[in-house]
Amino acid sequence: MINEFGLTVKGVISREVFKHARVLAGEGGLNREVKWTHILETEEFDSLINGGELILTTGVGLQLDLSSESTYKRLIEKDAAGICIELGYYFNNISPNIKRLADECNFPIIVFEKKVKFVEITQDLHTLIINQHHQALYQLSELTKKFTELSLSPNGLLKILQELHSYFGLSVLFVTDETESYYYPPGTKHYEMMVRSHLKKYRTGSLRQSIISVNDESFALTPVIGLGKVWGFLCLHVKVSPTDKIFFSILDRAAMSLAQILLRNRTIEERKLNKEDEVVRNLIEGKDYDSNDLHAFLPFTKNNFYYRILLIQTNVLDIEIREEEWEEIKVQRSMLIRSLVKSAGCFSAVSVKKNEVAVICSFLTENNVEKDMNNFSEIIKSIFEMNHKIIDGVNCTVGVSGVHKKISSASLGYEEAREVLQLQEAKVSEVLFYENTGIYRLLLQLHKNKQLEAYVNDWIGVLIDYDREMKSDLLKTLEVYLQCRGAKKETANQLFIVRQTLYHRLEKIKQLLGEDFLESTNRLAIEVAIKSYHLLKS
Repeated sequence: MINEFGLTVKGVISREVFKHARVLAGEGGLNREVKWTHILETEEFDSLINGGELILTTGVGLQLDLSSESTYKRLIEKDAAGICIELGYYFNNISPNIKRLADECNFPIIVFEKKVKFVEITQDLHTLIINQHHQALYQLSELTKKFTELSLSPNGLLKILQELHSYFGLSVLFVTDETESYYYPPGTKHYEMMVRSHLKKYRTGSLRQSIISVNDESFALTPVIGLGKVWGFLCLHVKVSPTDKIFFSILDRAAMSLAQILLRNRTIEERKLNKEDEVVRNLIEGKDYDSNDLHAFLPFTKNNFYYRILLIQTNVLDIEIREEEWEEIKVQRSMLIRSLVKSAGCFSAVSVKKNEVAVICSFLTENNVEKDMNNFSEIIKSIFEMNHKIIDGVNCTVGVSGVHKKISSASLGYEEAREVLQLQEAKVSEVLFYENTGIYRLLLQLHKNKQLEAYVNDWIGVLIDYDREMKSDLLKTLEVYLQCRGAKKETANQLFIVRQTLYHRLEKIKQLLGEDFLESTNRLAIEVAIKSYHLLKS
């Protein structure tokens, strides 16, 4: 069906006006498209040919039967479809080197063994070409109407692929960034996977309408574009390269209808996401919410459903992103996170802001907290491994709340996840789960109540003041000494000082903190104060 409306050299020589013609050379080029015919009897033809013309000539002035290849090379360079020569006084035969050139370049050389009227040939072929063109435009118009109708029907995307398959008799694929596959007929999924893998090597925005080769298979590729963005690629598995423009025009019309479906679906998705975003924000900020809206996103109907708050902070300023671009990123970011959470066996409700993604992750559990944490660890690992504009894992920090059951505790879970992020930002802890924050859970509460600074000052304030005035490192020395459990040799090695210097510093610390600073209760209080100091300092 590919060349139904494209006239080829092979089709030309099957016409009645070519009954006395035979092919001398270049039989491999019989599938060349013939766009027009041109009677040529002059050597000065470079400005007369645009490409795709079938040349008709008697050879007068062209010296076509000599051993010189120059005329044929010029015709080949001008992309002529072929040449038809009338046998007679000006032409008898071609030399072996010209035949070899024509065969190598697949350039058909055809001879008329009897005299013919070129005017009858041109009338016949031009009438055929014009009629085919009108027929092609009519078919294109009818197909466009059909694609538009299908785009408005349920499951319109697959129906458009089926229509293309019915028309061309070829396997049809629609490859997108999403995990869902679109292809027809069934059983051609391997083609979709093959093309998808191939396209990952390129920046999709740089790919244009073309014929691509993947594992020795050829595919006609047309980008599906909506709102200035490439949303995917419509592909046909072709056995020979299409020669007529109508072929790609049909793909263009189909791609436009696919884009309309995607745009409509995207609009519906955006409305849903905005509502979901509103519900999640109200929950984590402790505001009122509609329970019906909540149940539309999360299944909290069973007794063994629990949830955590997953908080992703994107540590990259997005102020330079245009608003319309941000809306697209927002949708993709939400869909990406939802897909990750789903793959871990959880349900999700997502709120996306430019610098933060908050996710309520609900799941069934039988009190197997370790398995639950492993699932979330896989989600976090996948986030950190991301490396694109939607989410750059290298510039993300992630915090996970404790396990909660009552959805009314969502604001508490949000605060827990925020505290995990605060510890990471302060570079005092690298924990990801609220359960693992240890003593910092208490320190953050003291900090909120504005009691932490007084606590630090009571226990190690004199060391801090002394270091500031004398430009010394007593606090650092004490911290390492306690970490090494009082092992002096190891402490000196870690501080890169001699042991005598360490003894001197420890003596000074004893003078400032008191003789009993290493007594178990005091030691614990001092270790907590040092951690509190780093938390306050950051």
